[in-house]
This record gives sequence, C-alpha cells and structure tokens, in this order.
Amino acid sequence: MATRQVLNELAKAYEQQSGQKVAVEAVGGVDAARRVATGEAFDFVVLAGDAIDKLIGSGQLVAGSRVDLVHSGVTVAVKSGAARPDISTESALKRAVLAAPTVGYSTGPSGVALVKLFERWGIAQELQGRLVQAQPGIPVGALVARGEVALGFQQLSELIHLQGIDLVGPMPAPVQIDTIFSAGLCQASTQAGAVRELFAFLASPAAEEAKRRNGMDAA
Repeated sequence: MATRQVLNELAKAYEQQSGQKVAVEAVGGVDAARRVATGEAFDFVVLAGDAIDKLIGSGQLVAGSRVDLVHSGVTVAVKSGAARPDISTESALKRAVLAAPTVGYSTGPSGVALVKLFERWGIAQELQGRLVQAQPGIPVGALVARGEVALGFQQLSELIHLQGIDLVGPMPAPVQIDTIFSAGLCQASTQAGAVRELFAFLASPAAEEAKRRNGMDAA
C-alpha cells in the first residue's frame, strides 16, 4: 500500500510513453505476498525488498529479477489541530510514545520494525493495551484522522495525501525506519520482456520526480 500512489502515477506515465497497458492492483503487503506465494497469476509484484527475496527463494519470482525502486522513511502523525509532540531526538520520541494514550502502527515492515524498537527501548510491556495495529490495507493515518489513534507511525507516502491529520515529522535519524521497496518478476508471467522494460522505466531517472512527490526517494 505504501507504493500505491507512486505506482499508479508511474504506470500512467509509462502507458503514455510506451503505449503498453499496465494494470496495478494495490493491496496490503501481507496479502500481496500471500497471493503470489499461493500461485495467483501476476506479471510482477512490488513489496519490501526482504519479502521479494523470500518469494525469489521459494520460487514464485524469477531469480535475479529484483529491482529496487524506492526508499521510504517513517513519519509521525497526529490528528489535525492536536498538539505536536517533540520528536527531534531519540529520547524525545521515546517520551512522546510513552505519553501517548494510543499508538498506531502498520502490519507492514515498518510496523514490525517499530515494535522491535519499542522492545529495544524496554517499553513494550508498558505499551500493552495502547498499541493499535491498522488492518491490512488501512492507512494508520485513517485511524489518526478518526481519533482512534493519538500518535501514528507509517511511511510518509501513506500519510502525505490524507486529510484530517498533521505530520509531526520523520523519526529522528538514529532510529529512522527506512524500507526499500522492490519489484520482482513473477514466474507465472508470460510477458517477461515487457515487465523488464517496465522495471527499467520505474528505476530510471525519469521516475525520480514522481517518487519525491509521493514522499519517497529513489533507491
């Protein structure tokens, strides 16, 4: 889901440039990986890099086909108009998390990394009952906008276009969670050549402005 906006934009740009139709279906990363792993026929899939590697290892994706597309960092959000906590340093962020009545995180790789960070800080037990995990395909920011979560963590690309939230800022550099999203060619594809041409466009300098506009950096 973190890449849905930029992929849709780039798919349209590629269609205009090449005349090749590209259909992108956006679902939660857990569901996308499961559907590919169970043999559902797709030409390509875009997931966190480690998930792409697992699907290559299990034979659902073509070996050597991984192409890194974007770096995506995690940003902190609050409901529009709410007080913005200080998150400028690691210790300030820890205090903000401990002070929040509820903390939202995703099912994706950033959510997994965030929980590990709380464990490293030694506050996981203290946060029990206050952590709210968004359902697959539901942006954490939507929970923040509805007031169901006081402090939300998710990739900037998933928050940047949402109404009803204020972006506090990125996680501080020492604990920033950076995910590489990559594309992989599915073994089921009968259009391998066309897919590789698309991958070349998605990883090219021509795609960089769209990536930045959607809150990501080129990989």
